[in-house]
Amino acid sequence: MSQLRIILRNYADFENALTEEARLFEARHPGTKIELISVGIHELYKSAVTDGGLRDGHFDLALLVTDWLAEAQAAGALEDLHHWQQLIPMHDWPSGWPHSLVQSLLFGDHLSSIPWHDGPECLVYRTDLFENPDTRAAFRSQFFHDLAPPTTWEEFEQTARFFTDHAAGRYGTVFAAFPDGHNTLYDFALQLWSRGGELTDSTGRPFLTTPIALSALAFYRRIVRDPELCHPRSPQLDSTQSGDTFLAGNVAMMANWFGFAARAAREGSPLAGKVAIAPIPTAGFAAPSSLTVFWALAMGRGSRHKELAWQFLRFVSTPERDLGITRHGAVGTRLSTWRNPQLQSRIPVYREIESISLGARQLPSGPAMASFAAIIDDVISRALTTSEPSAAILESAQREIDSKGILFK
Repeated sequence: MSQLRIILRNYADFENALTEEARLFEARHPGTKIELISVGIHELYKSAVTDGGLRDGHFDLALLVTDWLAEAQAAGALEDLHHWQQLIPMHDWPSGWPHSLVQSLLFGDHLSSIPWHDGPECLVYRTDLFENPDTRAAFRSQFFHDLAPPTTWEEFEQTARFFTDHAAGRYGTVFAAFPDGHNTLYDFALQLWSRGGELTDSTGRPFLTTPIALSALAFYRRIVRDPELCHPRSPQLDSTQSGDTFLAGNVAMMANWFGFAARAAREGSPLAGKVAIAPIPTAGFAAPSSLTVFWALAMGRGSRHKELAWQFLRFVSTPERDLGITRHGAVGTRLSTWRNPQLQSRIPVYREIESISLGARQLPSGPAMASFAAIIDDVISRALTTSEPSAAILESAQREIDSKGILFK
């Protein structure tokens, strides 16, 4: 009996999709058993990367968010998949995937992993609210212009306040502001980019004491702390919980991952046929920005079943399986999936994913990403739980960045 051990995040869509893929692979490879180890996101990072689970062979494969790849690569935890691609090729790699997803996985000549679940950040909104004639008339009467998906943060704030209805249990928006090392960083980056700012200076050093960074943080903390437009539990919600809050019908719109818009089309969803997407708002003078951070399957350098692990990676990367995971709410990464007419008919937001993904930006890359994310977590936590001035919070964060010598390429 040959066995593969795969560690992944304990998110139902991931669990269901990978369980189906594991069982199908086992059926095609008699004598093979795949064990799925589902853990929380912090335990996933610790077990697979910092504790050496991939490097030492405790896990054969891991589902990793791209934020972690540079650190895992620097630690010698990842098998170079170029060797296996040359030996037993995947079908139409890399031309079958968007260039942006391929580039994120390359470190020099080293292929760290293969894309598995994508979904860039976008504005997700409820068409049943935005297109309701009575609602539109009320909005025009109050603001003297038509109700539409907001294109600026000023319009976003105005629209979120308009849609908040405490009696109905509905809020204008929600943010994933829980400090989990991920979404606070993503939100802060989007606030910066949408104002024409950057996370780093020309040398790759994170540089937070700028007027744009101050404006971004001040806006974010004001919006998230205002229960007249933002769901009050936002500081306790991670990305999946904020998405679930929207999908339950409690929020009018949000800046969040594409995957939640796709999930709204599921059978039985209260928002089936009622959700659309648009670009992330800007400060009014910057070009629209999006962010791509995605999940990839990596092979452990210490795996004792590398050929079998590669065969599994080849299997899940086929057009059939990449499309298949969309039935479980995961988002395929192949162009053929995004362009599939039946999928676009069933889940119309897939008609927009390619245009949003191709223009999406990536975070700086380097082994220090986890340390930098922890600093941004602290920035957002202090902003949301104290009365400390935003400028003082950013200056403190900059001192920590400089003391740790954090630098990105």
